[in-house]
Amino acid sequence: MNLPEDRNLQWCVARRPQGNVVQDDFLLQESAVPECGEGQVLLRTLYLNLAPLMRMYMLGEAVTDEAPLAIGDVIHGRGVAQVIESQHADFLVGDIVQGQIGWQTFKVSSVTPQERISKVADRGLSYGLSLGPLGMTGFSAYFGFLERGRPRPGDVVVVSAAAGGVGSMVIQLAKIHGCHVIGIAGGKEKTAAISSWCDATIDYKNESVPQRLVELLPQGLDIYFDNVGGETLSACLDNLKLGARIVLCGRISEYLLDQPYGLTNYSKLGRVDASMHGFFVYNYAEHFARAEKQMASWISDDKFKPLVDVVEGFENMPSGLAKLYDHKNIGTMYCRVREIQDL
Repeated sequence: MNLPEDRNLQWCVARRPQGNVVQDDFLLQESAVPECGEGQVLLRTLYLNLAPLMRMYMLGEAVTDEAPLAIGDVIHGRGVAQVIESQHADFLVGDIVQGQIGWQTFKVSSVTPQERISKVADRGLSYGLSLGPLGMTGFSAYFGFLERGRPRPGDVVVVSAAAGGVGSMVIQLAKIHGCHVIGIAGGKEKTAAISSWCDATIDYKNESVPQRLVELLPQGLDIYFDNVGGETLSACLDNLKLGARIVLCGRISEYLLDQPYGLTNYSKLGRVDASMHGFFVYNYAEHFARAEKQMASWISDDKFKPLVDVVEGFENMPSGLAKLYDHKNIGTMYCRVREIQDL
């Protein structure tokens, strides 16, 4: 699809999803490119993030501090964009920024705090990585694992959805910090993709997770980084070491359920003085620059490899989100909307 440069395309909510998203849940609208006013910037979208919470937005749920979506609203989503017109003192034409762009090919931004528009440093890396290790996904892995998991060399770390966006980063962070890593993923392709960063893998589609955890954890685990919730979280609670830490990041196994999964064995935490922590990545906003610099350094030094699953073309955003909920992505998923323009 050749994107028109004189029209703005927007993916909007057509109806509330039932189960996984399908094409009819989305409405593609077209309008004039918005005009840039005083104190604003006009942004040309380059990349857009794909994440599980986008379906939750479409359901009208208030899952973050973003306003719930009504039918007809443009779908929320972070992105990377190029400033093509500026009437804002802090931004120049040609600047690359990231922030709340939404599923659209152009956006006028007043650079409000809610939009969280910020410049992207040129580190000689793909700007798309600002939606992966150098953005919110990476910061979730970085602060969730390091601040909430508090890893120590030699710790035994279990990570679910280890071939997903956050999980594929956590297993690498764990190896950087000298941990013994067990990654849980679904299918031979996914376990193969993460095998070089793990001391062992569990294929939940072809193996019994509870049985394999018992086999691989004779002394228990020190850290469980949870991206899925449900039965996997329950199984890990049965295999805790003294002082174990569980980090609650996501619960994708439960997102399509009518009722959340109910843990029945959480009392296991008390027996071993273990802890279970949630976190909200924006609570660490004042430290994002530190995390971005460190992650970029590890990438440049070949200590960290971005695992990305790139959807090509704005028209494929709906099918990309469906792929995510079908657990078919490997690594961070985002859409390449268009290339940078010479201005």
